[in-house]
Amino acid sequence: MSSFNLSISNFSLKMEVTEDQPRDEKLAKIEIALLSVIFVSAAILNTGLLLVLWKRRKQVSRMRVFVFHLCVADLVVAFFQVCPQLMWDITDRFIGPDVVCRLLKYLQVVGMFASTYMIVVMTIDRYQAICNPMVTFQRRRARWNIPVCVAWVISLIGSLPQIFIFSRVEISPGVFDCWATFIQPWGLKTYVTWTTLVIFVVPILAVIVCQVRICRAVQINLYIKTHQEGGTAAAHPLPSRASSVAGVSKARIKTVKMTVVIVLAYIICWAPFFTVQLWSVWDLNAPTETAAFTILMLLASLNSCANPCIYLLFSGQLPKKLVAVLCRGPSDRKDCLHEEATMVSSLYMSFKVLPDSR
Repeated sequence: MSSFNLSISNFSLKMEVTEDQPRDEKLAKIEIALLSVIFVSAAILNTGLLLVLWKRRKQVSRMRVFVFHLCVADLVVAFFQVCPQLMWDITDRFIGPDVVCRLLKYLQVVGMFASTYMIVVMTIDRYQAICNPMVTFQRRRARWNIPVCVAWVISLIGSLPQIFIFSRVEISPGVFDCWATFIQPWGLKTYVTWTTLVIFVVPILAVIVCQVRICRAVQINLYIKTHQEGGTAAAHPLPSRASSVAGVSKARIKTVKMTVVIVLAYIICWAPFFTVQLWSVWDLNAPTETAAFTILMLLASLNSCANPCIYLLFSGQLPKKLVAVLCRGPSDRKDCLHEEATMVSSLYMSFKVLPDSR
């Protein structure tokens, strides 16, 4: 058996040592600065968007539900993954009892699972809305959004191994930390590889399949409209699947575009992270102590900041939001409040163009 320290990823790669080794203070300051910016940005952006959606909860739509729960998942990442790691870097060691150690490790992975699988069910929902619109139309509105519930159940159950893997361990005489214990030589490799598969590889493959089919459906839709305008539709009847997507609205295409950007942001943020983790456990000579490795792991959490920015960009309200935030003077307080009210109203109206049902 061997113990391993944990970083923001939950899979740190520093093996247990016999004595307490000093850390690189310069690198630690960089970590603290980056984590502080990420935490504050993610907390403010997701909380603000969450409040807007919550105030308009009576005008609920399926897309808003997904956006709402994705904000919740990103807040879980911010408060239970980024924030604890920030405090951890400040104190250098985990300070707390064993139960807190296990709970934090569990919630950290819950956030990763939830953020990932919320994107998956959102993409599947857009696939159904574009490729099977009649099934969507005939489906009655339920009290509970089943895909969202499935995403949270997967997150809560899939994170349970964290409780048994991590614990408060004495890494040297009188020095305790929250570390993971693995069976050697295959334990850590199995853990990192399995986590990469279920949190990144499998979800991304599912999303790519749905996006390819959505793009194909939109292409068919454009082909139909082009030929209808040319008056050739009657002479060349199209298959039933093609005719089913002929009425794809601009609002649905807009939500599909937003989903594509969210997926791309997720891949850009997390692909380097998981690549580094796999490299570290499968290559004994990997430069795990370098600044590049550390920064790549930290930047993965930027995805929680990117998602609300994507929503604001698609609603066209990001510049106004920045103006409202920058207004700080007492004399400008009324102007700022008016600007914020205008932004909220405009953001709400932008969401109104999203389909109220699939």
